[in-house]
Amino acid sequence: MTENYMLSEARPEPRRRIETNIVLEAKGITKQFPGVLANDKVNFDLRKGEIHALLGENGAGKSTLMNLIYGLHRPDKGDVIVNGKTAAIHSPNDSISLGIGMVHQHFMLIPVFTVAENVMLGDETIKRGALDRNTVAAKINEISKQYGLDADPNALVGDLPVGLQQRVEIVKTLYRNAEIVILDEPTAVLTPQEAEDLFRIMRDLTARGVSIIFITHKLKEALAIADRITVMRAGRVINTVLPSETDSAQLANMMVGRQVILTVDKKDHEAKEAVLKVENLSVRDQRDLETVHHVSFFVRGGEVLGIAGVQGNGQTELSEALTGLRHPTGGKVFISGHDVTGKPPRVMTETGLAHIPEDRQRHGLVMSYSVADNMALCDYYHPPFSKRGVIQPKALDENARRLISAFDVRTPSPFVNAGKLSGGNQQKVIVARELSRSVKLVIANQPTRGLDVGSIEYIHSVIVKMRDNGAAVLLVSAELDEIMALSDRIAVMYRGQIVAMVETKKSTREQLGLWMAGAHVETA
Repeated sequence: MTENYMLSEARPEPRRRIETNIVLEAKGITKQFPGVLANDKVNFDLRKGEIHALLGENGAGKSTLMNLIYGLHRPDKGDVIVNGKTAAIHSPNDSISLGIGMVHQHFMLIPVFTVAENVMLGDETIKRGALDRNTVAAKINEISKQYGLDADPNALVGDLPVGLQQRVEIVKTLYRNAEIVILDEPTAVLTPQEAEDLFRIMRDLTARGVSIIFITHKLKEALAIADRITVMRAGRVINTVLPSETDSAQLANMMVGRQVILTVDKKDHEAKEAVLKVENLSVRDQRDLETVHHVSFFVRGGEVLGIAGVQGNGQTELSEALTGLRHPTGGKVFISGHDVTGKPPRVMTETGLAHIPEDRQRHGLVMSYSVADNMALCDYYHPPFSKRGVIQPKALDENARRLISAFDVRTPSPFVNAGKLSGGNQQKVIVARELSRSVKLVIANQPTRGLDVGSIEYIHSVIVKMRDNGAAVLLVSAELDEIMALSDRIAVMYRGQIVAMVETKKSTREQLGLWMAGAHVETA
């Protein structure tokens, strides 16, 4: 059957009338880093009161362009023009003074501070030698009321859900009188309901004259919310289009430079016996707080079980406990009937586990090692890679060249350090190493995070192939569309517990989103 993933069409709302006057313009921007031409004569403009989406693969130059506009880098050539005047932007302070604010994908908030303290940080209001929290709180309340942001100035940021923390970031930009707001992948950690709420806020902001640059890799979101869409590839602007004049397939083609399959095509699964069994598992994090509470589930051969949930609800600790990276404090883990509770990663690997980790650079690769060395990390001590305890370079080279070809890893040679590759190609090195072996169980944690549409297409096809070949697949992802497209069954985690377990065919985005947000409804 064919199931739509994140690239399925969304029906755009009727377009608002946008003013034609340009508030921000990047003109002929060129920026080169050692060995990389990040921006090549880029032209981009933003109109007053519009949402302008910026799309592109990893390494396309989107972030570099925004960092130049926000003052984190300086262009080698070209100008940034704000409200018709060429701007001298040397630091974020210069951008802020020009009315430009940026909400980063990873929030820049201090959890133990209140909302008011976070908002005023770096722009403190002093009264009689002390912080004037009351004046700041009054201004936050005024901004919240004006834009429907509902931010309590006295709340501790660490106590707020992710969606409200994002509102605090937006309040920070408006507190500094931003009229141009850059949103970098703003829906990456939101539930569907929180994303819809963010879109409402974005529309309210633009209705009051704020202009928004919306960086996203989710094509349907760009089509649904943007007034214009600019696509970048290899450091250049490919085109700027209206949502009414394009679709997901055309946007993906512009991004990647080839036709991209925008659906996950998988047949009905034929589930076998359980390969992974988890019984009453509890896990503590690095702060010694219990983040997984008495979790039980199983994954059968020939099926994908998706773990859905907003990031930070115990998925990371669960995955680490199942792969040997963290010792559980209670419960049992069985792979193919063998008790592997608390065993180290090598034992897990020897029992037939393949692991695509959440943090590819920390847990998936040795960045200073070559591609060839990284591709043998699971088997380097076995023949043909090792004979009598001596590594065989020729065998490593032959293995790497075979996998580079089979898994389409874009690298100049097998001897290039993994740290020199793009994020997408680093991920392909991990996938090639893990899924080229004979495995019974695949644990894939955020396998496509930060990847472009072409790499996502490829990773999905490999996961489906493993499932069709009889492997059990546990998929952990904060992307609900990805979970729904790949999974046969879905478990929802909230605050360290599985609050729902449902067959994908019987689920809806709305219900899954409610469970992800903590609406405890009886499991299906």
